Amino acid sequence: MSIRGPQALASLEEAMRDIRREEDELSKRVSRAAERASKIREHEAELFRQLARLRLDPAVQSQLDGEISAAEARARDTLKAHSKDVGKAEKAISALDARRAELTDKRAAAIAALEEQQDQLNALTAVQVEKLAADPAYAAKRAETEELDRIAEQSMRKTEMAEADREEKGRPYREDPLFMYLWDAGFGTSSYKAGNLTRYLDGLVADLVGFAKARPNFAMLNEIPMRLREHAERQEARVTAAEAELAAMEVAAVDAAGGKPLRQAIAAGQTSIETLDAEIARVEDERDAAAEALQILAEGKDPAFEGAAAELAAALGREDIRTLLAEARQTQTGQDDTLVAQIDEARTRLREEEEESREQRERLKTLAARRRELEDIQWEFKKQRFDDPGSSFKEDRLVGDLLNDFLRGGISAASYWDQWRKSQNWAPGSEWGAGYRPTRQSRASNPWPPSGGGFQWPDSSIGGSGRKNKPSSGGFGGGWGGGSSGGGFSRPRTGSSGSRKHGGFKTGGGF
Repeated sequence: MSIRGPQALASLEEAMRDIRREEDELSKRVSRAAERASKIREHEAELFRQLARLRLDPAVQSQLDGEISAAEARARDTLKAHSKDVGKAEKAISALDARRAELTDKRAAAIAALEEQQDQLNALTAVQVEKLAADPAYAAKRAETEELDRIAEQSMRKTEMAEADREEKGRPYREDPLFMYLWDAGFGTSSYKAGNLTRYLDGLVADLVGFAKARPNFAMLNEIPMRLREHAERQEARVTAAEAELAAMEVAAVDAAGGKPLRQAIAAGQTSIETLDAEIARVEDERDAAAEALQILAEGKDPAFEGAAAELAAALGREDIRTLLAEARQTQTGQDDTLVAQIDEARTRLREEEEESREQRERLKTLAARRRELEDIQWEFKKQRFDDPGSSFKEDRLVGDLLNDFLRGGISAASYWDQWRKSQNWAPGSEWGAGYRPTRQSRASNPWPPSGGGFQWPDSSIGGSGRKNKPSSGGFGGGWGGGSSGGGFSRPRTGSSGSRKHGGFKTGGGF
């Protein structure tokens, strides 16, 4: 079961929303855990004050109580300020999420409008090209282009056959180390430079391997494909020029029939989408930075909170406090035992909070890395205009099992993106305009050149074993976001310090 481009992008967007929701939830949990830990320490401090009142003389008790109380008060005040800072950071992220959702909705509306305009232009083009068929000049140019197309295809086929021949028949030469030594040295040619002794020894080697007779054959095996490739490229250039002339005739006919405003509207729509994509990327980067800042706050790593917590912990870890607790454990009074039990319980709760918080912080880091990877994939998806209505994917598992595998870390972002590329197809008629269609197998040019007036068509390349998709610089959605991708992801990032980790994880949000 296949899935259309817009639906596929919507599925990725839904997964992105799930990741962000879980990120937000985890950030809140981590923040609440840090606050609970601080309150547990405050409760522990109160228990120690009570224990000191029972066991210490008033002078020592007063000194200890004052030091603990001072640290506790600073921790309490810092906690209040920390809670406000966390609240502000959470609101900032919510505002950025709302802004991104608004931009995404605008983009969806722009694509819908662009699709409608493209359909109108396609219909108009089909009518005008049918009328052009009766024009002798157009018919002659089309026949010439198709003949050039046929010649170029034959030239490319001959080139590929010669290159395959070179690979197969040249293997014995390349696998002979003595022959290749002489070949690389240029033996028997004007480029050969060697002293008398080396020449003498090389001559013996040449006689041994029959170099004089083998060299011309190997040279011919290499030369023929090169010459054929040059010839095929010249034929390619000729047919490309003819296609441009043919397309210009079609564009002129469409413009004469009132198509120019449509083309201009489509061009403006494409520009608008490019602007929206850039703004979405900017908002995502701003949110990424805000999420990192919130994570620091949530983990209690901001200097004020961290310092106050450390001061209180140090106050409760003093030597005299440890001695007080040890002596209380050795007595059998009911009040001592109750307070000691409560202190032990508080410390157990604190360890549990810290352990749970540590696990949640790791999950939060992994979620952030996965979100950035999904942002990269969405960027490439839109840049390759895979969300074009004429684009589809034969593998619906891409938004099912494979998406879940990616989100859980079972497959890398690069592998997941590669699955998208391999599964993608263009619907019949979406690759080209409504007029001339190429026939040759090596087709790599576009009959609607960028100079044709603002509307181009998805480009493709056909190999010997079938059609292969190729990103276009134009077309419906063509070129949104920039040029074609290379071996990695090309999404620009402004100031993000996030790393891309590929460790496995399983979230609680249905992933």
